[in-house]
Amino acid sequence: MLAPTFLTVLPDEAASIRLAVQLAQHCTQGVVYLVGDLGAGKTTLTRYWLQALGHQGNVKSPTYTLIEPYEIHGQPIYHFDLYRLNDPYELELMGIRDYLEQPNALLLIEWPSKGEPVVPSADLLIQLTVDGKQRHATMTAQSAYGEQVVQALQHAE
Repeated sequence: MLAPTFLTVLPDEAASIRLAVQLAQHCTQGVVYLVGDLGAGKTTLTRYWLQALGHQGNVKSPTYTLIEPYEIHGQPIYHFDLYRLNDPYELELMGIRDYLEQPNALLLIEWPSKGEPVVPSADLLIQLTVDGKQRHATMTAQSAYGEQVVQALQHAE
C-alpha cells in the first residue's frame, strides 16, 4: 500500500508561510525529514514553521553547529542540518540519544541521509523541489502519526 502523500505548490513566500502554519497546526512532534537540493527551501520552511509555533527570535541555520535547539511553550524542538556531517558516528558523540529521548519533541532533520543509520526513522518526509521559479512540497507519511498529519493537511486545503 502506498503511503499517504500531500503535494502542494509553493509559488511564493506567502504559500510557504501558509504551509508552515498548517504544519505547525498539525505536526507538533515526531521526526520530520526535510529533503531537497541546496537552496530548495528546507531552512526557510523550518523558520516559518518555528515562527508559526510561536518562536519569537531568529531562526539560525544549523549548517555549522549541526543542531539548533528551541523550546516553544515548554516543548523541545530540535533543528538538525546534517549537510556537513562527515560520519554518522559524530551524532553519537554529540549526544543525539539525549535529544531523541525528549517526550513530545519535534525533530526537524535536514539531509537525514548523511546521518543514516543513526538518525531515527521519520514520521513525515517533506521533499522540496524547485521547478523554474516555483517550489513544490511533497509530504509523505512514514508512520501512523505521519498519516494523521498528511490527512489533516489534505483536509486543510
